[in-house]
Amino acid sequence: MQEETLRYSEDHEWVNVENDIATIGVSQYAIDELGEIVFVELPQKDTEITQKSEFGTIESVKTVSSIYAPVSGTIIDTNTALADQPNLVNSDPYNQGWIIKIHVANVEELDDLMTHEEYQLFLKTLVH
Repeated sequence: MQEETLRYSEDHEWVNVENDIATIGVSQYAIDELGEIVFVELPQKDTEITQKSEFGTIESVKTVSSIYAPVSGTIIDTNTALADQPNLVNSDPYNQGWIIKIHVANVEELDDLMTHEEYQLFLKTLVH
């Protein structure tokens, strides 16, 4: 996936939508902040999630962080490879390191998310 075509949340999740199916993961910025990922808690398939609600956690050697839904929908797939290889999130966050796929309930929620360019500007406002 090309980072430039994705939408981003202020919580550093990315989303790519094709035919009402959204693939969701966490951004490179989030990964850089978290460090080495050691565990990803995945939700159950067929679970309904709402925009901005927590659907899982991601654990690194430094901390545990919640993962929030950038859009609402029903979970149709989870990246089970992360159970054995959570470091896929580190090595390839936009492809093999995706976390869930959902059937989008309301595509208009995508308008609430940032484009790649807007996200890059947003990152410059964050203070370390």
